[in-house]
Amino acid sequence: MPLPRRPTTLLRYLLPALLLLATVTLFTSPHALSSRLSPLLAASPWPGARHKHPIDGLIAAAEKEFEAKLARATDTIEEAAAEYRKRRGRHPPPGWDKWYAFAREKDALVVEEFWDQVYHDLEPFWGVPPAKIRRDAGRFEMRIAVRGGKAETGSDWFWTRIWLEMIKSVEEMLPDLDLALNAMDEPRMVVPWEEMRGLMRRAGESRRVVEVERVVEEFGLPAVGGREDEEGEEKGTRWEHEKHYWLIAREGCPPNSPARRAEVTTNFTAPPIANNDRLAHMRRGFVANYTLSTDFCHQPDLQALEGVFVEPLSVSSTKSLLPIFGGSKLAANNDILLPAPMYWNEEERFTGAEGASIPWAAKHPSAIWRGVATGGLNRESNWHAFQRHRFVAMNNATLLAQAESASPASNPSPLPFPLPAHAQYPHLPQPLHPWLSPLTNISFTDLMCANPGFAPGCNYTNPFYATSPSVPMAEQFHHRYLPDIDGNSFSGRYLGFLRSTSLPIKASLWREWHDARLVAWKHFVPMDCRFGDWYGILGYFLGVGGVEEGRDEVAERIAMKGREWAARVLRKEDMLVYVLRLLLEYARVVDENREVLGWVGDLR
Repeated sequence: MPLPRRPTTLLRYLLPALLLLATVTLFTSPHALSSRLSPLLAASPWPGARHKHPIDGLIAAAEKEFEAKLARATDTIEEAAAEYRKRRGRHPPPGWDKWYAFAREKDALVVEEFWDQVYHDLEPFWGVPPAKIRRDAGRFEMRIAVRGGKAETGSDWFWTRIWLEMIKSVEEMLPDLDLALNAMDEPRMVVPWEEMRGLMRRAGESRRVVEVERVVEEFGLPAVGGREDEEGEEKGTRWEHEKHYWLIAREGCPPNSPARRAEVTTNFTAPPIANNDRLAHMRRGFVANYTLSTDFCHQPDLQALEGVFVEPLSVSSTKSLLPIFGGSKLAANNDILLPAPMYWNEEERFTGAEGASIPWAAKHPSAIWRGVATGGLNRESNWHAFQRHRFVAMNNATLLAQAESASPASNPSPLPFPLPAHAQYPHLPQPLHPWLSPLTNISFTDLMCANPGFAPGCNYTNPFYATSPSVPMAEQFHHRYLPDIDGNSFSGRYLGFLRSTSLPIKASLWREWHDARLVAWKHFVPMDCRFGDWYGILGYFLGVGGVEEGRDEVAERIAMKGREWAARVLRKEDMLVYVLRLLLEYARVVDENREVLGWVGDLR
């Protein structure tokens, strides 16, 4: 007797759908029926269903987020002050009227959340006595001093000189201040989470909208520290120089976080890579929450995938909360952010100004990246764990072919990188390397060898990488897609990329002054720091021949909207408006009368 035939794959999917359709049709209007079935069809795993790409939804959500942000813009000083009190729980600082007039003079868009980073950075200092903050700043090794409306420094370090030039543009509106500056690529502070919680609790106790009649609208004296000890910082500040920076950084994470609980990796020859779809910041294989993606506390595998955690070039970190200003930091660092010097200086190598306006249609439909093998000090024992090495390898056709042809038990390449899971990225071709090869132009210009005598190559990485000539940024703008990968810290090219007519694809753990102004998937394309979504991003925009059409017009729209927005809110004028507000807030937090200082000109 013959066995009964199994239903075909099509019928196995159709029968439940037909039963559902018959049921809901009896009780549902045609419009409601369509709206109820659409999500089911979009999520269906079989190829015949109508498919909505995950990135389509992320772009739609970004549009709504951006529109809501714009709707919160204010047009008068009274509206701005009201939004300030609502969001910050205090009156604006003394000098608010001057700041607002300056912002209007510079044609700055005033959306209160644009300055969220200022308050994230300064809030813990409300839990520290003002005299201690002033003392620590006045004794720091490198600083800018403002006295009588004039900014000066005794340092010749080029970053300090650039910051001095920036601050001199607003010096006449500042009270006397000392600004301690970080001269390193790497940030300087990680206050343990437990201690930070106590500081934030004390800060919260002082947060109140003081009665108008009690408010003092002028900064007091002294606003700077004494000079009893010119030799250095306050006694008791301990500086750590542990090269395994993960051990320092993770102390800034909550005690129950994966970063604090995970076993510490010490063997970097085969770093594990987490399944990115299980991560809180991802949705269906792509970054859905860019801010969360920059927080390593829920991503313990990054301890072996980012050079800064493995072996930075330099480490000088303290657990003490000191008022140190710098250009970038990780989520667990406590430095106070300023616009980075290269953004203010606008050097050609970081802006590529000559090529920034090339029309989209005149560009190659491909991705380009050039850079040196930075990220820290790569050695024979740890280079496998560096992010730029991983990214370049993923775009090397030979290494990619080796990885794709490997059996699970073999290890054809000493550099592991994530291959896309078919369930997450169903339209990518198999194998990848023939498709990818003509779409990318990605290479190192220098392997930054720890062993002398091999530059620009390196004896332990030469078998896997060949260096290529550098390509000026102006020439890189002849390509439509510009991946931006962290080096020793943040990438100084990012603002140049945003101002161009190419599309930035940003993977980063570093936070900067402008983050609250940008919306991922609206102004740039976010990428997970493991780069497992890289192939899926390229497939979405560039297409996969015969399988999925590209979305060139979507890429062009994001690139142009990002360029337009950067020209609106990331100008040098916007940096000055940011810095002036930051320093007025800092001046209040170091003042002995800080709890009653404020501006209430709109309420009197």
